[in-house]
Amino acid sequence: MAGPGGSDQTDDVAGTVRIGISGWTYAPWRSVFYPKGLRQKDELEYAASRLASIEINGSFYSLQRPESYRGWHDRTPADFVFALKGGRFITHMKKLADVDAPLANFFASGPLALADKLGPVLWQLPPTLGYDRGRLESFFALLPRTTTEAAELGRHHDERVDGRAWLDVAADRPIRHALEVRHDTFLAPDFLDVLRAHDIGLVVADTAGRWPLIREVTTDFAYVRLHGDTELYASGYSDAALDQWAGLLRGWAEGGKDVYAYFDNDIKVRAPFDAMGLAERLADLAPPREP
Repeated sequence: MAGPGGSDQTDDVAGTVRIGISGWTYAPWRSVFYPKGLRQKDELEYAASRLASIEINGSFYSLQRPESYRGWHDRTPADFVFALKGGRFITHMKKLADVDAPLANFFASGPLALADKLGPVLWQLPPTLGYDRGRLESFFALLPRTTTEAAELGRHHDERVDGRAWLDVAADRPIRHALEVRHDTFLAPDFLDVLRAHDIGLVVADTAGRWPLIREVTTDFAYVRLHGDTELYASGYSDAALDQWAGLLRGWAEGGKDVYAYFDNDIKVRAPFDAMGLAERLADLAPPREP
């Protein structure tokens, strides 16, 4: 079986399931999930000791720095994996068009410093952006599919990353990409065919009924985001709901797909506890953890 960024398993070999949270720096979590008195700089280590993966969402809001990515790499277990959220400048402001330089800046800004801990890259589209096959295919054609390709792309960065680029690649690894959509036009019959043709994962997003929930896997991995069962970003998941999601994820993993699932219902401090609850239900499919 391949490493965190890729997979070469066949359908008769179960995939790996990684359950985690979207982000980890939330003030309301302190003294609830995080023990009272835990230093803020130790929160990542604490969360990573209990979960197998975390989605980096700071990269959505602004270009991060290589020293941040390297620090996150060094402060987590050897078997840990980060998912990485693509920049909103690309998805929300440029709306995937004319993004050659922004993509180069994004991949030059430090993601490659995660090395073997770099997992899937998440591209979340805004609710105002509808389905346009040509727009998607043009964007997918630009995406690097390996760390070597990402470094080559990053060399074309502009002045925004001058003097702070990270383009070192110790080993060539595959890079997976997943797309989260938030407009009903993506229910178009050929949308899933486009994802499959370009080897892009569909994000199965539970958004309390706000946006489309499409329970399909379009490549060799499944990517799930759980934003809230009945109240967006807030409500927790009942035992029955976690059982249902566990059954769905187990089916994909036993069918040979690697699975990444992240809870984003952080407002009422449900995310980390729901993540641990779901992980417990799928513990036999989780990657081995460091002692």
